[in-house]
Amino acid sequence: MSEAVRQLQPQALWNHFADLNAVPRPSKKEERVIQFMLDFGKSLGLETIKDHIGNVIIKKAATSGMENKQTIVMQSHLDMVHQKNADTQFEFEKEGIKMLVESDWVRADGTTLGADNGIGVATIMALLSSKDIAHPPIEALFTIDEETGMTGALELKGGMLSGSILLNLDTEEDTELTIGCAGGIDLTAKGDYKQLETPTNATLYKLSITGLNGGHSGMDIHLGRGNANKLMNRVLFELTKHFQIQVCSVDGGGLRNAIPRESFASFYACNEKINDLESKLSDLTDILNAEYKTTDAEFNLSFAKIDGQEKPIANDFQEKLLRAIYACPNGIYRMSPDVEDLVQTSNNLARVLVKDGKYEILCLTRSSVDSEKMDLANAIQSTFELLGASVSSSGTYPGWEPKPDAAIIKLMRDLYKEKFNSEPHVNACHAGLECGILGTNYPSMDMISFGPNIRGAHSPDEKVQISSVQKFWDYLLDTLKRIPEVTT
Repeated sequence: MSEAVRQLQPQALWNHFADLNAVPRPSKKEERVIQFMLDFGKSLGLETIKDHIGNVIIKKAATSGMENKQTIVMQSHLDMVHQKNADTQFEFEKEGIKMLVESDWVRADGTTLGADNGIGVATIMALLSSKDIAHPPIEALFTIDEETGMTGALELKGGMLSGSILLNLDTEEDTELTIGCAGGIDLTAKGDYKQLETPTNATLYKLSITGLNGGHSGMDIHLGRGNANKLMNRVLFELTKHFQIQVCSVDGGGLRNAIPRESFASFYACNEKINDLESKLSDLTDILNAEYKTTDAEFNLSFAKIDGQEKPIANDFQEKLLRAIYACPNGIYRMSPDVEDLVQTSNNLARVLVKDGKYEILCLTRSSVDSEKMDLANAIQSTFELLGASVSSSGTYPGWEPKPDAAIIKLMRDLYKEKFNSEPHVNACHAGLECGILGTNYPSMDMISFGPNIRGAHSPDEKVQISSVQKFWDYLLDTLKRIPEVTT
């Protein structure tokens, strides 16, 4: 499937992307892609370094005539989000991504594509392997575990890099120049609960929510898309108001940085009320379809009787659990009062797993204001502690404070206007970029993030626009030519 991708222009970039996508590279399991990058750098005869955590740095001298230019750091992350449709048979840790070309887009066959941030990685690889592209001294930084903890950026030591300008290639709109981003914190609530014996005179049901669009829990949080965990909880809560159902299990969502697309639950219902319950579920299906017809046109709530036996959750805990999940904030918490249309603070209720006497609930809380991030985290923690859960936080990372007057921002803004006869959107974003973290050890480094059009990141709908990659590549090459000289 990748052969059609390899024929696209710029061919060097797309060939490197196809090579990269042949290597399994889930977050926290990047051993193979780290070795892939080490082999790549060494095959070019370039200085290639792996630091203590697994970040890879490849250094390339300037081309002739550009030796006096400032050194630039070009940065992208090696890991990718692994998500697939429920009916897709695919083993991420064993298989390469199956890519398809459809009109002006490249997508994957039922899985995430890895354009986030594989296009950035492939772009840097194309520059490192080029023999005829003019560029200043380059330090290529390939970080690990961006998607599930920013581990690579957090662990990168000061003194590893000498560049004065960092170009981060992890933005998903080709009209945007990003100069700031939100920070984040992971919250995990977990605990045990009592189970009851299998009831008699009751029917076991499986309830499924599928077809939601999902997406990036930072970049797409403002779109109002359905969260499968919240919708499943809403349905179960509504059923408990009218029927004596006994919930046995809930399994919804996955990664913290992906808006949950699917959720599955099982429950018992008394046989005497079966017809009324099925009628109620049909009504709920119509209500939710009407509410989400614009944002999630393929939303599907289905239910079916199933065979087998399961142990229900104890009644008192079932009520507390459903109320706690109902109370957990999800989506936009506050818009920025200072930056138009910028989400300032949000939460993604990313994962709910209730099974066999144990439960675990995962959230990712984001904000460009650190104090507000912690305030929302405290609210979520309090909600689940009232349930009796043990709540822990991890993976906290700072936001990236904009420096709108930095020379590289003016350079790239002016160049964009010159090349495309329009103003770029210079902004801060609600996603978690690594720039803020890297800036803690490299505070004097000026930073900017840009990239081609990517849609549906962190979901199986992920795709990257071919013409936009060409635009992005051309823009980058002209930017490299205009990097200023070192000043003394």
